[in-house]
Amino acid sequence: MALAVLSVAYPFAPVRPDTAGGAEHVLALLDRALVKAGHRSVVVACRGSEVEGLLVESPWSGKEGVMITAGIRRSVQEQQRLEIHRALESHDIGLVHMHGIDFDCYMPQPGVPVLATLHLPLPWYSPEALKPKRPGTYLHCVSASQRAACPAGVALLPDIENGVPVERLRTKVGKRDFVISLGRICPEKGFHIALDAAGRAGTAMLLAGEVYPYEAHAQYYSGEILPRIDGRRRRFIGPIGFERKRRLLTAARCLLVPSLVPETSSLAAMEALACGTPVVAFPAGALADIVEDGRTGFLVHDEYEMSEAIGAALSLDPGECRRAARERFSSDAMTGRYFELYERLSLESPVQS
Repeated sequence: MALAVLSVAYPFAPVRPDTAGGAEHVLALLDRALVKAGHRSVVVACRGSEVEGLLVESPWSGKEGVMITAGIRRSVQEQQRLEIHRALESHDIGLVHMHGIDFDCYMPQPGVPVLATLHLPLPWYSPEALKPKRPGTYLHCVSASQRAACPAGVALLPDIENGVPVERLRTKVGKRDFVISLGRICPEKGFHIALDAAGRAGTAMLLAGEVYPYEAHAQYYSGEILPRIDGRRRRFIGPIGFERKRRLLTAARCLLVPSLVPETSSLAAMEALACGTPVVAFPAGALADIVEDGRTGFLVHDEYEMSEAIGAALSLDPGECRRAARERFSSDAMTGRYFELYERLSLESPVQS
């Protein structure tokens, strides 16, 4: 069956190979897989996005120094809703796949089935998002730990766990004496703890990622990250593309993931394991399932345990990390499950309420 999918990104985060956001990364993988398989892929995403299918640009461009206010958010969400409407009118779409936390603010009119992937902790979504009144709207989680926190009365399809391009992440790079963290630079990621742990362990550290234009993120970067960066032993290198990320993850002693909130998944941890690099993480949400303590990394509870685990990471076998990634975190398996769901939902008529 030929598929025609309209994927809708969170309107303030670009979809591209060097994206720091997990939702945008999954969308990019699905878009790439759809095009490679000969299906039609249309993507609504903000300016600056790079996709394999057809890009329909929504208005946000993330201009330097412009913070996302409530007024800007409402305006961009309304424009996003209009772009979705135009895309549905212009293209013969069989399914809309929503990825943004605010997807309920720009839902299409009843008709074409809508699948919403809940990428973030469920308490972060509005009640209207978790219990949509629109007929033909389906929700699902990306991990069992995320589903376990689901409020009563929320109808969910079976989980589809995230995956990464395991084979593309293989490269011949030798190990070096540094650790790495990567992701969105924001308070809940706890990267200041990783920097302190690396300093306590006497190990060099690279922090890669992007500071999005939210006031809380900017304050966290200036107040907690910059004071810990010395430009030599502890460096912030900004967003990185796929090739550089692959080299650095492979060369690192370990990946540090000091998340302070229950993670629904961790693509960074999966990518590190695919590169043969163990993960030292707090057991926050799905991280407790992704990291096999003592085999593919260590689960720790504070800065002091993290600093000790940095040294112990050298005792772990990179081959075991790669085997775990191949067995558990393949993006091919993920996209295959999505394609099966796309086909089933595209054939279903929405139930009128």
